[in-house]
Amino acid sequence: MVSEERMAMGMFGKIKVFLEMIKFSHTVFALPFAFTGAVLAARGVPTAYQVFWILMAMVGARTAAMGMNRVIDAEIDARNPRTAGRAIPAGLIGKGTAVAFIVISILLMLYAAYRLNPLCLYLSPVALFFLVLYSYCKRFTALAHVVLGICLAAAPLGAWIAIRGTVELPAVLLGLAVLFWVAGFDILYALQDLEFDKGAGLHSIPSRLGVNGSLWTARLFHVAMAALLAGLYVSAGLGVWYLAGLGLCVTMLLYEHWLLRGGDLSRLDAAFFAMNGYISITLFVATFVDVLARKGGA
Repeated sequence: MVSEERMAMGMFGKIKVFLEMIKFSHTVFALPFAFTGAVLAARGVPTAYQVFWILMAMVGARTAAMGMNRVIDAEIDARNPRTAGRAIPAGLIGKGTAVAFIVISILLMLYAAYRLNPLCLYLSPVALFFLVLYSYCKRFTALAHVVLGICLAAAPLGAWIAIRGTVELPAVLLGLAVLFWVAGFDILYALQDLEFDKGAGLHSIPSRLGVNGSLWTARLFHVAMAALLAGLYVSAGLGVWYLAGLGLCVTMLLYEHWLLRGGDLSRLDAAFFAMNGYISITLFVATFVDVLARKGGA
């Protein structure tokens, strides 16, 4: 009995460490955008079935992606003082255990895609390709931030496909907006490792352009995001609630960059974690309210 309890505690402990390792709480970045795509595609509230399997696909994809990144980058993480305490370099979880969680996550993603519609399943290998590619990008290109953006852009695009089984302009605009949003804030996040990346021969926008060049690149990416979201307003026939939410999101983006003015990285956590979480949730709520309001007035 005691040994069974210890085994259970050991398993729960490993699951807890794994969830912390993959920053499961950061799902807040992409998940609201996935549901934004689903709401737009459904022109209202998707079915409970669709919502559940979109959620499962998102959880599986993100868990697999972060798990692969931690396994592939384990040796690099061990040499970087900022990341040396992560679960694998610190010996809190073995690579074999992490790989097992990754396989389970990939299977969950594929099964969820199968339950949604054939196009979701057919495109799953493409999504997996970019998830794997991202973890290797910093070894040969400074465009790793853009590849990460492509990975997260799959969230709203995939959710749209899950509802309609097709790819249409609003989904593409929303996906591109997420791409530039993610690439922009990932550049800001990578500023923490500027000196390490240079010394280790790793590629990134910060190691290539320095602090000021990185800040301006992130700003331009976020301007592109705002422009694409404005295009979504037109293409999806949205209204005042969406515009209000977009205005709030742009305000938060401006505040995010204001926090880092002059290259001051002491407030990076507030700029990266808090603001970007608020932005994704705000746009989802605004879109959801707008769609329901317009549907009710139809």
